[in-house]
Amino acid sequence: MAGDPRFQPVDAAVVPRFADVATFMRTRRHEVSPEVDVALVGVPFDLGVNYRTGARQGPAGVREASRLIRRVHPTTGISPFELCNVADLGDAPVNPLDKDKSIAQIQGFFETLRENRIVPISVGGDHTIPTPILRGLVKDEPVGVLQFDAHPDTLEELCGDTVNHATFMRLGHKEGWIDPKRTLQIGLRGSRFSEADIQYGIDAGFTVITIDDYEAMGRAAVIARIHEVLGDRPFYITLDIDGIDPAFCPGTAVPEIGGLIPRDLQVILRSLTGKPIVGADISEVAPCFDPTGITCVTAANMMFEMLCALAPGVAAGHTGVG
Repeated sequence: MAGDPRFQPVDAAVVPRFADVATFMRTRRHEVSPEVDVALVGVPFDLGVNYRTGARQGPAGVREASRLIRRVHPTTGISPFELCNVADLGDAPVNPLDKDKSIAQIQGFFETLRENRIVPISVGGDHTIPTPILRGLVKDEPVGVLQFDAHPDTLEELCGDTVNHATFMRLGHKEGWIDPKRTLQIGLRGSRFSEADIQYGIDAGFTVITIDDYEAMGRAAVIARIHEVLGDRPFYITLDIDGIDPAFCPGTAVPEIGGLIPRDLQVILRSLTGKPIVGADISEVAPCFDPTGITCVTAANMMFEMLCALAPGVAAGHTGVG
């Protein structure tokens, strides 16, 4: 498999970055089609938060910031657009006045991607979105999950509601689309509702690495543990942007001090190059809380890291999709 010339992104060396309409990484806008190998998708949904809204603007903000992204990875040398057909498929449909309908619409959209054997990288939207995404993508057997987050998202309910940005990991375990033995939660920190917040995942079999654990272990040991737990079977990556320290990413609804630094996350994602990644998302980017725009810039770069990590596996047909 090789990238079709029709899918090549706009070349920043030829067309100025500030010109034309923004798409993710300046890729071509395309409809859902078997021609597309990797879909860059917005999920502008933030009806699942209980504090500050604003993540519905995340896809638009990251599209604009991703004008900065060029074509070739600086460390691995991977040019994802040469390996496979990457396109911006627009936004999953949502209803801004109906949470349940939105979740059903998002799930239906990702079911369509699965039917067309398209691997998605999504930008939310709040951290409810992995629920409909994985419900749409995972049909045959559960997948591993690599979660970067300040919060475990394992509550049974929040304000009497069971489907929101604080419950998706519990839902995934209970509904059977998460393989608990191949799931890691990295960077957990901050005050908790109760000790049961983090304990649910531990009891379920998740590998839980708090930020204190991360510092004690060191980056290399954490990477080794990630590879040990995930193995060579399909897995999904979910990045809640609040997993990164708010000094670097202030544009999020529930910032927690003392988090991961972007450099560490870059190195971790690079270590996953060629692995069978079924999809990924970056959630909780709320541009309204960051007038500097650095949150969106960081998210755009993490999106590129995810793309470069999964593109070789997609090109080789090792994604586990379909």
